[in-house]
Amino acid sequence: MPVTAYDLSGRTVFVTGAAGGIGRASALLLAQAGASVHCADHDAQGLEETAALVRDAGGTARTHHLDVSDRAQLKRAVACCERLDVMAAIAGIMHSSPVLETRDEDLDRVLAVNFKGVLHACQEAALRMIADRTRGSIVTMASGAIDTGGAGLLCYGVTKAAVVQLTKTLATEVGPHGIRVNAVAPGWIRTPMTARHGEAQERTEALMARMSPLGRVGEPEDIAHAVLHLACDAAAFTTGQILRPNGGVAMPW
Repeated sequence: MPVTAYDLSGRTVFVTGAAGGIGRASALLLAQAGASVHCADHDAQGLEETAALVRDAGGTARTHHLDVSDRAQLKRAVACCERLDVMAAIAGIMHSSPVLETRDEDLDRVLAVNFKGVLHACQEAALRMIADRTRGSIVTMASGAIDTGGAGLLCYGVTKAAVVQLTKTLATEVGPHGIRVNAVAPGWIRTPMTARHGEAQERTEALMARMSPLGRVGEPEDIAHAVLHLACDAAAFTTGQILRPNGGVAMPW
């Protein structure tokens, strides 16, 4: 495969969850591949920091401070794009509670961001691509949690499983328009979201590193490269698929 298959020069990408972690790493890498990047997140400060990093590296970035669970906000942001070639729907949150203690409001919030937010991004991207006759790529963010049950992670796991179903269904519906839809299902990745668990995080990382044939946990950049692959022409014949960069470990939650 020629290196030019990873060249996104002249293309525009939209990244949700771009204020940090996997979203930030993806925005930076996509920009390094030549794309003009639209960065979206509810974290205004982190969003501006990401955009500054993109610009410092010689890339082009525009920011959109929004809540992906609000369809109208996302619709307005996508409408601001001069064109749209790639949607990377990465924004997500994590909630932990035992099944018997999970409240309706807990599930509703995680669904609003992790599923509805991804649905909104996919819908707006696909509609724009179809209208412009763009043979684009949509990349969603699932999780290793889709493959195994995890104590306390009902809300998170359910929403990520829903993202997989969305990805596969949408791929069949928009494929005739030349639009590809794929998901990335990472293993344990060291991000600001996972780092909030303190000592428990350290123990989990040590466990995951021991279980991986590679002897380490993942970094945001590892997942960003998976996003780049699915976004560009190197994956031109790939759609409806779930890419699992997990270091050889299915998360044993």
